Amino acid sequence: MAEDRKDVKITLYWLEQSRAQRILWLLEELKLPYELQRFKRDKGLLADPALQKIHPLGRSPVISVEVPGREKLVLAESGLIVEYLTEHFGTSLIPRRYREGCEGSVAGETDAWLRNRYFIHYSEGSLMPVFLVQLIIDRIRNAPVPFFIKPLTRGIAGKVDDAYLRHNMKLHLGFLEDQVKSAPQGGPYLCGPDLAGADIMMSYLLEIATASKAVTADSHPALVAYLDRLRQREAYRRANDRIVELEGSCDFVPR
Repeated sequence: MAEDRKDVKITLYWLEQSRAQRILWLLEELKLPYELQRFKRDKGLLADPALQKIHPLGRSPVISVEVPGREKLVLAESGLIVEYLTEHFGTSLIPRRYREGCEGSVAGETDAWLRNRYFIHYSEGSLMPVFLVQLIIDRIRNAPVPFFIKPLTRGIAGKVDDAYLRHNMKLHLGFLEDQVKSAPQGGPYLCGPDLAGADIMMSYLLEIATASKAVTADSHPALVAYLDRLRQREAYRRANDRIVELEGSCDFVPR
C-alpha cells in the first residue's frame, strides 16, 4: 500500500463507450480519490483527437498519476493500469503468489495468482480482438449502402463470420464458461473467493458479449451469473451511476 496515498492525484481520461469504464470501476473499488475528464467519440466512432495531448496514441483508458516532488506519470493500456493501481493501492485484489513452502520457487505459484495474471493479459491479447472483429463486421453488414451493394457487404460479413468469427467466438466463450465453473475454491470470482484484477479486466468484455447476445442465460449460464455478481458490487454500481449522472446513460459498446 502506498504510504503517500493521500498525496496522490489520479486523473482518468475517460472516453465514452470504451474500456475506460473498467478503470473507473477499479478506482471506485479501491476508494481512491480521482479526477474524471470525459471525451466523446465522433460520428465515425473514433476517439476525440484531444486524447493525443494526453498520450501520443490518443487511446483510452489513460490515467495520469501525480505525486508532489515527482514527475507526472502517464499510463496507457488497461492491463498495465490495473496492475499498477492494484500493486500500489489494492494488494487485496492480487491473489497470494506462492503456495506454502514454495516462496520464490519456479512453478511454485498458486493457481489463483496465475489465473489473475493470465486473464489480465488474455482479456486484451486474445479475447478483445475477437470482439473488435465482430464490431467491424456488424458495421459492414449494417452499413447504409445502396440496395444493390447490400448483398456484397452482407456477403463479405458472412465470409468473415464463417472463416473466423463464429468459430473463435464459440471457442473463447466456451472456454470462459468452463473457467468460471472451475474457479479456485468454487469462486465466485475468476480467481477464487475474492475479487481480483482479472475480474476488473473481464467485466467490460462480458458486458459487450451480453449486449450483443453472444452470451445469454441459455447459452452460457455460468458467465451470465458471474457478470451479475460483478454488477451487484457497490463500486461497480457507483461507477456506472456516475456516468449515467454525467452522460445520461452508460453504454459499453460503440454504436
